[in-house]
Order: sequence, then structure tokens, then C-alpha cells
Amino acid sequence: MRDTVRIGCASAFWGDTCTAAAQLVHGGALDYLVFDYLAEVTMSILAGARMKDPKAGYATDFVEVLTPLLADIQRQGIRVISNAGGIHPQACAAALQAACDKAGIALKIAVLLGDDLQPELKKLHGITDMFNGAPLPPVCVSANAYLGAPGIAHALALGADIVITGRVVDSAVVSAALVHAFDWSWHDYDRLAQAALAGHIIECGAQCTGGNFTDWRDVPDYAHIGFPIVEVSADGTFTVSKVAGTGGLISELSVAEQLLYEIGDPRAYLLPDVICDFSQVTLQQQGENRVHLHGAKGLPPTDHYKVSATYPDGFRCTASCLIAGIDAVAKAERVSQAIIDKTAELFSQRGWAPYTEVNIELLGSEATYGDHARRHDCREVVVKLAVRHPNKQALVLFAREIAQAATGMAPGLTGIVGGRPTVYPLIRLFSFLVDKAFCTPVIDFQGERHAVALPIAHPLQTPAGAIDPPQPQGLADANVPLVKLAVARSGDKGNHSNIGVIARAPEYLPWIAEALTPAVIVDWMSHVLDPLHGRVERWYLPGSHSLNFLLENALGGGGIASLRIDPQGKAFAQQLLEIPIAVPQHLADQLN
Repeated sequence: MRDTVRIGCASAFWGDTCTAAAQLVHGGALDYLVFDYLAEVTMSILAGARMKDPKAGYATDFVEVLTPLLADIQRQGIRVISNAGGIHPQACAAALQAACDKAGIALKIAVLLGDDLQPELKKLHGITDMFNGAPLPPVCVSANAYLGAPGIAHALALGADIVITGRVVDSAVVSAALVHAFDWSWHDYDRLAQAALAGHIIECGAQCTGGNFTDWRDVPDYAHIGFPIVEVSADGTFTVSKVAGTGGLISELSVAEQLLYEIGDPRAYLLPDVICDFSQVTLQQQGENRVHLHGAKGLPPTDHYKVSATYPDGFRCTASCLIAGIDAVAKAERVSQAIIDKTAELFSQRGWAPYTEVNIELLGSEATYGDHARRHDCREVVVKLAVRHPNKQALVLFAREIAQAATGMAPGLTGIVGGRPTVYPLIRLFSFLVDKAFCTPVIDFQGERHAVALPIAHPLQTPAGAIDPPQPQGLADANVPLVKLAVARSGDKGNHSNIGVIARAPEYLPWIAEALTPAVIVDWMSHVLDPLHGRVERWYLPGSHSLNFLLENALGGGGIASLRIDPQGKAFAQQLLEIPIAVPQHLADQLN
């Protein structure tokens, strides 16, 4: 058995750079190359694509990127794992097989099936959304369970060179490789938690190598940023690095931001194969652009899979234009409201219902900051009008009425983006739990079907209780912005967002925790929280000297259902970093 396994991740989402895979194949000395394409937003996009074309529904980028690398992958013996199959994994495999045949390269491709539950939905009764309790919609265009790593590991054991999956949890592409390579038991939960942590750290590609990092000025050479590699030992501990000579930055803080990215309770990160406790994970710099991680703990998983279904909910349309000149904000407010009022009257005259939802954002006036916005003197703003309606024809009329504002409303209107706006179906996410026995994972490999036996979990144990952060010592008589004391990263899960806050030094954490209570976050981020169902939870991670906040119902519906410019909460952390934190005067003097 080998001592270490090297895994590189070449994609964080569908649409990521086409350069990453070649960089890793040519310079990474890899055992495995993995790709992660399936954000919840992506599943909605793929569902919409399949509504138009039954042959669509997978990440076409995967085939395009991999095709010129097939010979090198075969020569080096790199094994490839990807969830690029989306909601049509067999079509993805067929396209890649055609590329292999054309190149005369014999690579064995396996497909993991069993996540697609849409044909079985009618057999389910009493299903409600796991977040808001709503009943299952009458028509769903997709329904996919988040499978775990056993099916992928089984495909590797059968001898597959390339494994293509549909919906699996993001970290499974890494966990499966490690379980297969080290022959770990499916009951060795601490090692499975470390494997899941390794997958979680690299699943978003360059986001852990300096991309999307608070201290962006310290990150060299974005144009040639390196993609991540984990070098994992048989005990599950691992080091994050990147290809030598590439851009980017791997530091304790840049990796810690990814540790907290898109998680809720860090003591109970629920995956199909293990419940992870990341609260005690520690990070240690081991030379330039190398960070070592250990300390993840695991518990037996639940007996359920999470399922993400998507369903059509009317139509949406977004229009953008520039308004420039004196008092641009006031002009933009009047023009945008006039467009909505005029079209609403036209709807009424035709006997149509009013808009289901209207969202007006004046980009350039700090619209995303809500009451914290400071710019009211802008001389140019981009008007973003997003609307929703059950009737497609109503939004076709809306799209037609945008242009008239250029000659019939305030001066300085120009730059109508993309001509007449397009009307799209609005696809909404519906998440629920289903018993694992309801799913039947199967490997399709070389013309045969192979059943996947799932491990029997040990009795469920209770995750560790919450730990309170340390209390500050001394008198706080000065204020500094949070960014002086911490870095932060935010992301999305459905209609929820999280903000992870990592102290720049352990001694700063008590002052941060004293100031950033859930009530304070509710007040500071009130402009994004649903007024009825918005709430905030907080957890402390002593291993990384950090706090994690979950902002429930903060994304206006989330994903492509949201009409906001920031439907995934990507800018939330940036807003929080400006909040003032009370600290002792001597610390403020030191930081300033």
C-alpha cells in the first residue's frame, strides 16, 4: 500500500477556467484528477437545459477540457473522477467515449447511476421541504439524491480509469479515491471525516489557493493562479499545495476561509457516509504554499439522503441599462419605478395578474449594502430590473417596454445591455430527505450493471455539544473594523447563506466573539434577511480560532430563483468586514 496519494481538483463549478486540468496533468504528479461541477444553481440550470433539449443536462466543459489531455492521462496512469454527468451522466459518458475513440485512446469509463429519483417521485408520500415545510410541487423537472462515495469506490475497484457521476456530495470524488487507495473501512469515521475535509478544501478549486481571499492584495499572479493538490497520508492527515511556479497563495488563512465555506454547524457537517466535526481542525503552515490539516472527527451517518428537486415556478426577466449625469440615483429610482408602474397598468388592462415579484437594484449606489450604503452622489448607475410573473407573455411585454424609457423618460439613459431582454422559465429548488433504501446506486461499466452495496452504519451517535468562545479580558475603549482582526468568506446553501470569520491571531477571537452576536448580525445584515423567516445561528471553531454564522432565508429564494444581483451571498462577508469591533485602545493603536 502506498504512503501518500496526490489528488488535484481542476474545476469548482460548470464554467470554471479551461486551463486548470492541463496545469495539474502536466505539473501535478497526480494519482487522481477530480472535477466538481454541480452547485445547486448548476442543477437548476441543467434542468432548464434538459427542458429544451432531452439530450442536454450534463457539463459539456468536462469533455472539452479532458479531450486534449487523454493521452497524457493514460500515459501517467492518472484516474479521473467527476460529477460532470449532472442529470444526464450517460450522455456525458457517451460524449467522452466518442472523444476517446476518435483519439484512439482506450480508457475505461464507468458511470454511477441511481441518484435520479424523478421517475420515482409518485411513489413518495407526505414529502415536505426540509427547510420551509412546503409540500412537494405537482411537477418537478429533476430530483436527484446526493449520493456518497461507495459507488465511486466500487467503480475504481472494477478497474475504471474515468468515473462519471450524477449528483454526489462534492467531497465524494475525493473521499472515494482515498477509501479505494488506502483500503479504509467505511466504519473508520475519523479517516472518512478527514477525507471529506480534504475534498471540501479543494472542491472549489482556486478558492483555497488565494482566489476569493479577503487579503487579495497579497495574492500574486491571478492570471496564472494554481489549482489545489492534496497530498494525503494513510492516517488521513493531508497537506494542501499547488503546482510549482503557478500564481496564487496557500496560507493558513486562505485555507481556513475555505474550511468554513458553505457549512452550517461545524460539529455536524452531514454527509451520506459520515457526520463530520470540523470544529477542532487545525491548520499549520509547512513552508511556502503548503498547509497541513488534521483534527477532523467523524460519527456514523444518518440513514437518509438529501434530495434536490427543481420545479418551474413561472417566468423571470432581467433588464439592465445605464443612467448617467447629475442626480443619477434619483433619476434611476424614478425611471425604474415608472417602468414597473406603466407595465403593471398594461397587465391590468389585459386582464393579467400583477407581478409576482419585482426587484430593483441601482448598481453603483452600493445597493447591496442596504442601509449601510454611503454613496448617494453617483453620476452613473446601472439600473437592474428583475421581475417574475406566471405568464410568459406578460414578461415579453415588459421586455418590449424597456427601450421606450430612452426617449420617454429621464435624460442620460443608455447602454441597454444585450438589446431586448429575454424571458426565461424560473426554476426553483425543493430540498427533502429520503430513506437510503429508496435509492439503488448502480455502476454501468463495460456493458454491465453492477449493484453497489452500501455499508451498514453503526448506531447514530450524538454530535459533541457547542463550545462557547473565550471571554475578552480588559476594557474595550476603541473601535476597529472587523477586517483588521479577521478574514471572512461567505457562500450559499439553497436560500441560506453562511459567513465564516477567522481571527488573524488567536488573541483577537475573544473581542470578535464578544461583538458579533447573532443579534448583531441580524441587525447588520437585516437588508438581506427575510423579514418573517430570517434568523442567524453562530458556532465557534476553537481549532481554527473562528466563528461560523448561518443566515437563514437570506438570499431572496436562492440560486436562479432569486432576482437579486447577489443570489448566493458572495458579497455578504465583504459587508460584514466593515462592522466596528470594540477592542482595547492599545490593540487599536497596534492595528492602526
